[in-house]
Amino acid sequence: MLENKKVSKSPVELTKQDFVSDQMVKWCPGCGAHAILASVANVFPRIGYRKENFAMISGIGCSSRFPYYVDTFGFHGIHGRAAAIASGVKIANPGLSVWVATGDGDSMAIGGNHFIHVLRRNIDINIMLFNNRIYGLTKGQFSPTTPMGSVTKTSPHGTIEHPFTVSGLVMGAQGTFFARVPDNNIKLMSEVMYEAAKHDGTSVVEILQNCVIFADDIHGEITNRQTRDDRQLFLKHGEPLIFGKNRDKGIMLRGNRLEVVEIGKDGITEDDLLVHDQYSTDPSIHRMIGRMKAPDFPVAMGVIRSAPADTYDELTLMQIETAKKTSDIQTVNDLLHSGNTWEIK
Repeated sequence: MLENKKVSKSPVELTKQDFVSDQMVKWCPGCGAHAILASVANVFPRIGYRKENFAMISGIGCSSRFPYYVDTFGFHGIHGRAAAIASGVKIANPGLSVWVATGDGDSMAIGGNHFIHVLRRNIDINIMLFNNRIYGLTKGQFSPTTPMGSVTKTSPHGTIEHPFTVSGLVMGAQGTFFARVPDNNIKLMSEVMYEAAKHDGTSVVEILQNCVIFADDIHGEITNRQTRDDRQLFLKHGEPLIFGKNRDKGIMLRGNRLEVVEIGKDGITEDDLLVHDQYSTDPSIHRMIGRMKAPDFPVAMGVIRSAPADTYDELTLMQIETAKKTSDIQTVNDLLHSGNTWEIK
């Protein structure tokens, strides 16, 4: 929880204007990244930390311009290395709130190894994963999340690769926090980012982002106005899984699989529906909810998983404190005169 984290609170109330940088935003008009930036400006003041206690880290890609556009400390890294850099920043500076801006290519292709291991270690950083299912900055190559069969600059006959699902990768790597939001819902995005900040451990927020140039309407079947009520399911902890324009559809758990049902039909009531428990340490149901996809299922939005677990950075600090109290070596002089030593005359 935020109140338990060792990050300095701001002595004055900050506003979104305090986090707006003086740099020109150079994303394409209509790019979903603009909405993500607006959400960050909304949530950082609410978190309540001093400006100097935020650090924004990125790799390479359209998403990775983010540090220039937020008035905090920042580090623009190299391709795929944002998670590694952020890990070092957090462990060396536990008093920082560390945020990562990354894309589906930056994090899950060249940066895949760093991505899975920061999740496994559960370092207390927050990862915003811009998923536009394409390489945008380098002009339209297919990425690890590009749908199979898509025609792109590097797949003129259609991709023949099975794409990653972000939720599956996160939970397969023992991730403790996973959420998903569309880029056209700033209110939900801001709420989810706040939940991510509260979580102790690595949080991943997958943002279904539109790339108007190379993958326009890539999430259209989920996000367009005509279908979104029946294709999106907004999760709330402790509440049944209900969706639909008329709130008349739900998700039941039958045996070991999920099923879409109609409330009021065949005697089905809200009491028969699956109730969301985002804090469960067992990831089984979270995995099933995370992999629901259109058109057979609605796509789950909001916090899917927020399981409590020890963090790598806290355990590291505990080991350091224990070593300080119990080690025979307390100074550099002690170290130089420890073990087998001899004098040269």
